[in-house]
Amino acid sequence: MQRLADALDQVNQWTGMTVRWFALLMVLLQFAVVLLRYVFGFSSIALNESVLYLHSGLFMLGAGYTLLVDRHVRVDIFYAAARETTKARIDAFGYVVLAIPSMATLLYWSWPSVVNSVSMLEGAISVGGIPAVWLLKSLIPAFCILLIIQSVACLLRQIIILRGRAA
Repeated sequence: MQRLADALDQVNQWTGMTVRWFALLMVLLQFAVVLLRYVFGFSSIALNESVLYLHSGLFMLGAGYTLLVDRHVRVDIFYAAARETTKARIDAFGYVVLAIPSMATLLYWSWPSVVNSVSMLEGAISVGGIPAVWLLKSLIPAFCILLIIQSVACLLRQIIILRGRAA
């Protein structure tokens, strides 16, 4: 089980190491947008939208990595003081009852819209914008799949803890 969890982790490890560069690109691009607009009087809808696209990619594709490194939002009232087995039970419950079913549901219900958007290569949000709304919509299933993969990896680790094979 540990090897499978490690293999699943590699998917989000690689994705996280790749999309982290989106943050730097976003900052540089936003700087360029502001510089072009206020210094040179030039504005571009496509350039502004490219920041939106990078932001969407960073958060949607980086969510699995965030779960991998345990930096997601957690309501931590009793969890911090709990024993490892109690934490493992809480986490396993969360993955089985909340995370995986909600991501599977979102994937199921968004799939027709995403397929429709990709099949017609849905165009720009605004006139003069990036003609790739289909690309933004395709981030939804990618988000779901990456979170399901990481949830399964984390669940396997919780099962190992509950079986007493890890500290």
